[in-house]
Amino acid sequence: MHSSSSSGSRLSLNSLTFSLPLKALALTVALIPFHTINASKAYQYDAVVNNNKLTVVGVENPSTVFKDGQYLHGFGYDLARNYADSMNVELVFTTVPDDATALKLVDQGKANFAITTTSIQNIESKKLTSFSATCGDLYSLQKNGLNTQLSWVFKHADDPLTQTASGFVCQGKQSGSISQLASFYNRNVVQAESWDSIERDLTKRMPIYKASFQRTAEKYDLDWHFLAAIGYQESYLKPDSISPTGVRGIMMLTNSTAKAMGVSNRTDPAQSIQGGAKYYDLMLSKFEEVPYPDRNWYALVAYNMGPGAVDQIQKRISAQGKDPNNWVNLYSYLDGNKAQNGRYRQAVQYVTRIRSYLEYIKNTPQLVNI
Repeated sequence: MHSSSSSGSRLSLNSLTFSLPLKALALTVALIPFHTINASKAYQYDAVVNNNKLTVVGVENPSTVFKDGQYLHGFGYDLARNYADSMNVELVFTTVPDDATALKLVDQGKANFAITTTSIQNIESKKLTSFSATCGDLYSLQKNGLNTQLSWVFKHADDPLTQTASGFVCQGKQSGSISQLASFYNRNVVQAESWDSIERDLTKRMPIYKASFQRTAEKYDLDWHFLAAIGYQESYLKPDSISPTGVRGIMMLTNSTAKAMGVSNRTDPAQSIQGGAKYYDLMLSKFEEVPYPDRNWYALVAYNMGPGAVDQIQKRISAQGKDPNNWVNLYSYLDGNKAQNGRYRQAVQYVTRIRSYLEYIKNTPQLVNI
């Protein structure tokens, strides 16, 4: 089994956050008829509040959770992380081998709830209770290539934890946060027929540049797979790449950025990777007010659009009365305005594709072990 808490890290890739306001959470709890609760039952809500910890289990798959070393991200994982944040408790998420194990841990009271893609019949046969992880918003899951059977499973339907979780998820559906989160984890951002050529590209070129990615990533305390994913998005790992706007090299640096990063030859692979990593690290520093792990995505958008553009969007988000340092707000702004602004549309595609490439590289043994 693999477990992870919700604490941030520069290499953690958890991203979107939205929360049920504390007043709304309190109201949801208050509406539960506590006088009808059987006092002999052991409710998970009490355990969560008393221990200040929410324990969730799930099977690693594209819709639930993706394991990146010691860190986790994914639609199901981030949804659980957001629920834990709304309760102001720590999330402990454990990956298990299969759904049967996940359901067993819930039944035994060893997990507060499970996120599964198993059938309702299987859940009910264990005398457990469940609800849709999207409050029935199956379209958001389907159009983004996520499993529409994704559900949260609890031991008791009348447990206050079950009630507050259901309220949280349905509020997320109503506010549009569920749809936004699913959009970020879009499995269709890269067309299925493209993966064969992507694998051929990576198998052919990764061995040539892997050592440079690894050395440079270590220097700046970054994940080399992440740098490689940026490089593939930028140039398909072709050192002689050049765009109509004049950016060039594996990391597609502008002439001015290259000079600022100490790169004298943008088409030299080692120099380009070094310059790209240094510039990305600089973007991380520019958004030091954004907590990890969300800062990774801010830096990536800044790498693509420039830090000044991100600053301007943050000001507009603040003017709307929203937190400018919350990734879901930045992503929602970009996604919501991409039809009117080509740069925003490009930035949305940029971050989602890099996330997709990263997962592919991590999950393809012949690429990792090259």
